[in-house]
Amino acid sequence: MPSSSKKAIKTDSAPYPVGPYNQAILAGDWLYCSGQIALNPSTGEMVGNGDVSKETLQVLNNLSSVLNAAGATPSNVVKTTIYLTNLKDFEKVNKIYSDFFSKVISPARACVEVSALPKKALVEIDCVALLS
Repeated sequence: MPSSSKKAIKTDSAPYPVGPYNQAILAGDWLYCSGQIALNPSTGEMVGNGDVSKETLQVLNNLSSVLNAAGATPSNVVKTTIYLTNLKDFEKVNKIYSDFFSKVISPARACVEVSALPKKALVEIDCVALLS
């Protein structure tokens, strides 16, 4: 794919990347969103004080901001991956996730437990969306 058909998506409404990557890449009609953790986009500080429910809300708000910056909404999402530092938090995260996608066809997804996430986050979510 020629680099001209790829575009970096950037928004001040979501946290800036903490490494050499973009918030999302638009490649043709496909949007690949980098994983989001519960960073407040204005302050760069973690939200939630260790409460996985509050973190999940912030993560989904951040992801929504990235989607919006590309002209997409949650209805465009076709695949997500959820990373949890404790799989026992699955029910809490799943409830908030279900509410977020309640008005659209729920995307395909994977959920995995990981040993650690950046900034000691409890949850991270990435997604792929189709914009056509």
